Amino acid sequence: MGSRKKQKTATESDSAQKYGTRKIGENVLERWPNPARETPYEARISFPEFTCLCPRSGYPDFATIHIRYRPDQFIVELKSLKLYLNQFRDLPISHEESAARIYRELTDLLAPSFLEIIADFNVRGNVKTVITLHSGMGKTPDRDNQ
Repeated sequence: MGSRKKQKTATESDSAQKYGTRKIGENVLERWPNPARETPYEARISFPEFTCLCPRSGYPDFATIHIRYRPDQFIVELKSLKLYLNQFRDLPISHEESAARIYRELTDLLAPSFLEIIADFNVRGNVKTVITLHSGMGKTPDRDNQ
């Protein structure tokens, strides 16, 4: 009789951290050198499956995050951006703070000549929220340094 390797069942595998969860946790938001620095251009990125948790109820909030920027020396690496935005899914955070954090961290990472973040949250409880931050608004206060 030949020996057979025991295969894990779905329930046995569930106790280990899933591949996607592990990759999100290990992710570092990355920047790359701007490959077309001599040519002025604007990049627009939409992330239609953004989620975070309401800090009061714990219910999920869903949004589309729109990022518009004019790179200077650096561009954002898209897979790291996707994983970075997915880090918010289990985080209890307000609409305003999530948009402000994305804005601050991309500004710090890229130092773009212009950056705009629009966090367009889905209706929940008969309330629609759209948060907009852009370079022309001045500095957004950092909650941790107030």
